[in-house]
Amino acid sequence: MKVPLLDLTAQYQSIKHDVFPVIHSICESQQFILGPHVETLESRLADYCQSPHTVGVSSGTDALIIAMMAAGIDQGDKVITSPYTFFASAGSIARLGATPVFADIDPETFNLSPDRIQDVIAGMNPSERFRTKAIMPVHLYGQCADMDAITNIAMSYGLMVIEDAAQAIGAEYQGRRAGSMGDYGCFSFFPSKNLGAFGDGGLVTVRKFDNFETLVKLRVHGSSPKYFHSLIGGNFRLDALQAAVVTIKLNYLDDWTCRRQENAGLYRILFEQAGLIPRITLPVEKSGRHVYNQYIIRVPEHRDALQAFLKQKNVGCEIYYPVPLHQQACFRYLGYQAGDFPESEKAARETLALPVYPELSIEQITYVVDVINQFFREHTS
Repeated sequence: MKVPLLDLTAQYQSIKHDVFPVIHSICESQQFILGPHVETLESRLADYCQSPHTVGVSSGTDALIIAMMAAGIDQGDKVITSPYTFFASAGSIARLGATPVFADIDPETFNLSPDRIQDVIAGMNPSERFRTKAIMPVHLYGQCADMDAITNIAMSYGLMVIEDAAQAIGAEYQGRRAGSMGDYGCFSFFPSKNLGAFGDGGLVTVRKFDNFETLVKLRVHGSSPKYFHSLIGGNFRLDALQAAVVTIKLNYLDDWTCRRQENAGLYRILFEQAGLIPRITLPVEKSGRHVYNQYIIRVPEHRDALQAFLKQKNVGCEIYYPVPLHQQACFRYLGYQAGDFPESEKAARETLALPVYPELSIEQITYVVDVINQFFREHTS
């Protein structure tokens, strides 16, 4: 049996009857940049994300960059974030000339730990604290970070909160949606996301109307009206084709999320029945609605060998992320050392992503568990 890590072809077959007419109408109109399709998506996602304002942008990475530009993050400023996440979280900070300041993660959720944030701030000298402007929690794998604790810390020190919600569309913390709890929320529509486009795309949610107006200007080179530039922005526009595709997929998103959650529940039942715990550790649902952008297990022993065995048996799997950001070559200038963030480093050694996409069958999930069970029988006999 073959079980891919993600099967976007299966998803496409279920929605193509909706997609074709809309793409055809956009091609006929020849209106590809911004316009009514982007406005419709922004309006619907404002409701979905429980945010007063949204701005469609060109990618999830650009969402982070434009949000920090609107927040005034600049050369020499500092932003606290996680070392265990996709590169764009810290990379976007560095691209603005600011400095990523890492704090370790909660070992259960893999999200930024409020206690470690507090430790980092406590260890700063007055000058470093003055230059620290924001906290960027990452809602990793589809589960929100501990936002009450993080926003309380931010308020105590006068910091902004920029949520990296690229993997967490529709995730909830205490009944509040990802992207609605900070000053800004940043989303990605990369095709592999729960709500993916047919290319790149992203979105920024924002609380205050003044900040929304700034984002709208920054998206088009800082101009308003056209050719009159009060700010230096960039080309961060979302195109109409991507917006239309994402709008269509939004109609299906909650059903797809339910399927992901059901698949995660079935994994738990089958892993427990197979007696595979504690050889593996399953995801912990800690903060509310987990949308399972990825299904991540911990494998304390033989992780790499298990990955190779799964691939040999035609089961898609992936390591997110094998090298924490503080150990990446491009961030050596920050001066961090191995051992500085032990939970992030341990997660990089132990975690493995298994297929969880909505179209998975019971038979496929059962096969994945059977293959893992076979691996451990052979490695412990």
